[in-house]
Amino acid sequence: MTHRTLLRAGHVLSMDPGIGDLPRGDVLIEDGWIAAVDREISADAEVLDMTGRIVIPGFVDTHRHTWEASIRNVAPDATLDDYFVDILDTFAPLYTPEDVYAANLAGALECLNAGITTLVDWSHINNTPEHPDAAIRALRETGIRAQYAYGSANTSLADYWFESKIAIPGDDVRRIRTEYFSSDAGLLTLALATRGPGFCVGDVVTSEWALARELGIPITVHVAMGRLAGRFAMVKQLHDLGLLGPDTTYIHCCYFSEEEWRLVADSGGTVSIAPQVETQMGHGWPPVMKAIEHGLRPSLSIDVVTTVPGDMFTQIRAAFGAERARVNADSWQADVPVPDTMLTARQMLEIATRNGAHVAGLEDRTGSLTPGKRADVVAIDATALNVAPVHDAAAAVALSADVSNVETVIVDGVVRKRDGRLTADVARARRLVEESRDRLLAAKEARA
Repeated sequence: MTHRTLLRAGHVLSMDPGIGDLPRGDVLIEDGWIAAVDREISADAEVLDMTGRIVIPGFVDTHRHTWEASIRNVAPDATLDDYFVDILDTFAPLYTPEDVYAANLAGALECLNAGITTLVDWSHINNTPEHPDAAIRALRETGIRAQYAYGSANTSLADYWFESKIAIPGDDVRRIRTEYFSSDAGLLTLALATRGPGFCVGDVVTSEWALARELGIPITVHVAMGRLAGRFAMVKQLHDLGLLGPDTTYIHCCYFSEEEWRLVADSGGTVSIAPQVETQMGHGWPPVMKAIEHGLRPSLSIDVVTTVPGDMFTQIRAAFGAERARVNADSWQADVPVPDTMLTARQMLEIATRNGAHVAGLEDRTGSLTPGKRADVVAIDATALNVAPVHDAAAAVALSADVSNVETVIVDGVVRKRDGRLTADVARARRLVEESRDRLLAAKEARA
């Protein structure tokens, strides 16, 4: 029996150039698919009144270490160098599968609560084979659309991040592929979270890229961030190894040379930028316009809630403010007008939705309110005092709204947040992640 939901009379920002904006429009969902988007739709369906709401595609977070939800804000003033020591060499070795489950459960629900319907879970916490099982189980229970990016263990900073000779265990990735991801058409899909050249020796890099390509899964890697990795010329090294390709997402990219930008663009690679982390922790300036200038479609990501907020509104504003500040300063210094290519609020909304789906390899399924795509939809309360009155709906979302205004969240046609409240057992998730926090702090104290 067909199940239909009709979102009626909202201000629809479809992010589909062929449909555009509908100041008063309807969205019809049938069995998890977007069936129609139009000014007025008649259908036998459950009706959700969207009057006074801005209806958008769900946000896409293309890189988050979700397992760190248990240690939220534990390193508020950290630099990137501090992070390696304070998180990867201190907390990560203490994580049990139960900690990973609790963090992924709470972290994925945090995403849904904030209107993030698609998540790339960069999971470099696979200290035992039970760790990825726990992470995937939590993602599945929340109902979020996610790409689970299988990463290395983190039991020793020296062993895993300094010319590491330890490759991600291929047999376990193959097990995970067979057990959980035999199809690439599901709500959850698989990727490989690699460390890359400089962090690993060449043989490990080559073997991990080969593993991903053997399994037909995308690759995601941090590059060109901060004082250390900024000097590795990682993309140039990957090029020299013959490993560049359209299946690879490059995260941060703050210190790319012009040659590396060209290599990424020419190879069809994609880019994920975490602007709040990059400006705050010393990775470098978020290279949003650099990516655009080289013909790329950059996406946004949260990265680490140990140090920054976990919502997309923060990332949109961090990128928008940082990029425009850089261009304004350069223009002032050169005594020239600002260029016509300055970032706009609407561009930022597109980057957080369509571009994110493109980078995650899911643009055929999500990222815009397009008939034939899966129904990942968010409604923003535009009657709230921090949003009203609305003059420009895209600007209202990008520059005024926050998590408190995310009223409705639908993933794959299923309502996951209704009337401002998640449909999940939030109390259980909070209890588990607080118990995980207490367990990790006790283990850290005992180890000191």
